[in-house]
Order: sequence, then structure tokens, then C-alpha cells
Amino acid sequence: MLFRSVETVALPKESVLWKAYTPGDFIDGYRVKAPYAPRQAAEVAMHFQPWVHALLGFRNAIMRPFGLTGARAGGDTIAIFPVVQETETELVLGFDDKHLDFRISILSRNGYVHCATWVHRHNWLGRAYLIIVMPVHILLSRQMMARVSRHARSDLALPPE
Repeated sequence: MLFRSVETVALPKESVLWKAYTPGDFIDGYRVKAPYAPRQAAEVAMHFQPWVHALLGFRNAIMRPFGLTGARAGGDTIAIFPVVQETETELVLGFDDKHLDFRISILSRNGYVHCATWVHRHNWLGRAYLIIVMPVHILLSRQMMARVSRHARSDLALPPE
């Protein structure tokens, strides 16, 4: 199984994403065993392969005529995502757009790294967009968390310095 180290789980209730959640919003959750702080886990998780960058460029080109801006440049970012909030245990990335608001939470708790995406859709375009990207979202989310798991296992296998 390709992603056997990745568990599908509910995002822990202490996540700040739950404060934004309203009925009808999308929220998912995954976790892997890893000893990382949130920023370190996010940097490992979001070290995207070239095909992902190409896919995001294609997405931006298609969505530009609809006035959808995609990722923001500048400021504190990880990969293409702006940092919205950071604590010792949780890093939140994302932005708000005309069609939807989204956040990615990377939360470290009890030897696990959790990753969840919250989406609040504003209109029919946000709903349609989420339906279209969902298969890719699931694949990328699981791939990101598997990368964190592999990285943690390789770090743990290294002899102490």
C-alpha cells in the first residue's frame, strides 16, 4: 500500500481550524508518526515534486480568467502558501479568495504530525472548484504526509552525532 503510514483521522479539537468551521464546510484530517515541530513538518511535507508545481501553474492559468488569484507572493510562506498563524504546536497556512477561503493546519501532538485542510465555499464556483480538485487534493495530502513519515523514519535511523 502506497500510503500505509498515513492515517485518516479527525483533526484534534485544539486546532484553531475548528474555530472557523461552520456546518457545510469541508475539513479533512491525516496523521503520521513523526517527532517534528509544525514548521519543520510543513517544510518537509511541502517540498513538492516538479509535476506538482506544473499542475499548480496549470490551475492558475485556467482560473485566472475567473479572477481567482491563487497563492500570494511575499511575506512568510512555505512552498506557495502564506503563513496565517504559528504557535509552538500548530502552523496554519492559507488565504481567502472570492470563491472560497482555505487553511492548511500542520499540528504536532503526542509524537504525531496532523495535517488538515479546511475550506469554506462562498459560491457555486467554490463548490465546483472543490469537487473538481478533490481527487488531486486527497492524493497530494496523503503524499505530503507520507513524505513526513519517510523523512522521520530516515532521521530516526541515523546514528547520533
